[in-house]
Amino acid sequence: MTASFEALGLGPKLLAELASLGYEEPTPIQEAAIPPLVAGRDLLGQAATGTGKTAAFALPILERIGGEPALPHKPRALVLVPTRELAVQVAEAFHRYGRGVGISIVPIYGGQEFHRQIIALRRGVHVVIATPGRALDHLRRETLDFSELRCVALDEADEMLDMGFAEDIEVLLEATPETRQTALFSATLPPRIAAIAERNLRDPVRILIPRDKATKGSLPKVRQTAYVVPRAHKITALGRVLDIESPTLALVFCRTRLEVDELAERLVGRGFSVEALHGGMSQMDRDRVMRKARGQMVDLVVATDVAARGIDIDHLSHVVNFDVPSSPEAYIHRIGRTGRAGREGVAITFAEPREHRLLRNIEWATKQTIAISTVPTPLDVKARRLDLTKAAVREAIVAGDLDGFRVVVESLAAEFDPMEVAAAAVRLAHEATSGSATEEDTVEIPSPHTRPQHTGPQGRPQSRPQAGGWGGGGPGDWRGNDGPRSRQQPPHGRPPSLVRIYIAAGRNANLRPADLVGAIANEAGINARGIGAIEIGDRFSLVELPEQDAERVIDALRNATLKGRKVTVRLDDGRRRAR
Repeated sequence: MTASFEALGLGPKLLAELASLGYEEPTPIQEAAIPPLVAGRDLLGQAATGTGKTAAFALPILERIGGEPALPHKPRALVLVPTRELAVQVAEAFHRYGRGVGISIVPIYGGQEFHRQIIALRRGVHVVIATPGRALDHLRRETLDFSELRCVALDEADEMLDMGFAEDIEVLLEATPETRQTALFSATLPPRIAAIAERNLRDPVRILIPRDKATKGSLPKVRQTAYVVPRAHKITALGRVLDIESPTLALVFCRTRLEVDELAERLVGRGFSVEALHGGMSQMDRDRVMRKARGQMVDLVVATDVAARGIDIDHLSHVVNFDVPSSPEAYIHRIGRTGRAGREGVAITFAEPREHRLLRNIEWATKQTIAISTVPTPLDVKARRLDLTKAAVREAIVAGDLDGFRVVVESLAAEFDPMEVAAAAVRLAHEATSGSATEEDTVEIPSPHTRPQHTGPQGRPQSRPQAGGWGGGGPGDWRGNDGPRSRQQPPHGRPPSLVRIYIAAGRNANLRPADLVGAIANEAGINARGIGAIEIGDRFSLVELPEQDAERVIDALRNATLKGRKVTVRLDDGRRRAR
């Protein structure tokens, strides 16, 4: 039986924040790691990507240092991560979980202006999330002081070693106090990781969350499909896919109860009959939802994993993962609810571009292929709706009992062409059943460019090549922002051509580098590690990009919103440089 967050030793402020975010229960790695970390123990954890490791170390750190004063340049906690993309994600997670405990978080990574990071550190900081190379730069320039450090976490440690950061990590750990608490998380535990743990961890608690295994053919008869979609377009994409699939009953999974309520409301607006199901509902309301689902009085049930436990409905035709599940085990458990009793079921997963590798992890664990499909276009949806109207009209003709309507047809046929009369009747039937087109029906959803997968020993998928290049963020990154100092030259010795784009929003609009990175990566489908220097002024921002990506990013941002409003985006012409 999975424990609740209340049983893990977290304080009331963090529990209240988790409740407000809609999280209902911890994942296995969180359940195993949080209590010893809260108690101050060192920890060596092995768990695959996507299992909830960030919260497993973020929540104990926030619990231990929450309420303490923020000191200039002297963080209380340091989190080391392999890439700038992950640094942004982890910083956002700390900010999200720590809003109620008064925590200052500063991400520092290569590609971001050094002086801006110094200013942020000077204001006072509780937690620094850093790539090893940039953390070492600050340490050597004495703009980062580890004398007050109480906690250190190494996330994706095997990946940091693969990228050549072993020496940097050792130097950084030697500069931290011996009394610090250390948590090391890694998807694998090769000898190099074991050696670092032996030298730097004191009597650590060892946690192993095994990879979920499945034998070929052990899953039910389920057609598995995934759509890689930027976050801003996921709801629109879901609506179109449901229009095309026309499920008898679909169970749509979300991570939190807040997401369940929001998605259910949006889908009702698209004309679906929808019910929400989550742990915040009374038992009476949950029973009511299940009666409607079993009685075929609803099209969709949007639910969290906790609330959906025990659901067994014969006519459930589709399972939809609105987010990639936290583990292959969760994925298998979800899709096992369809395709029963010899029927063929359908499992559909929506992944953001940065989650593409999580799909490969699931494929590796289940030994089954998840087909990557293209999101239906507005024309595809229109054609499908017309097919449904055609089928409904055909059924009405076959059923007969039309004598009461013939007099109307004969009267109109005497005045108009019979074909026109029939077309008008079909149009009215189509609009009555399909509704009128919405603004979302006409939106063009960009097709993200997902990175090719690279396989390691035994075909295990790896998240990036072992040798870098433009946008790879690895040792070959020509800028040398995060890579080891001995590997700063690009392949073939020449960097790509760079340009800067101008965005008419800056600090006055509360715009942050993370906002721009997220917008570019999600809206334009650009690999975030290909983004260069970001400069934010009071009323504008400048972003450095590869020349071949600039127009795509400009088009995507012009059609998107930043901080809730449309902004001007163009190639930088050098006319505005004032801060």
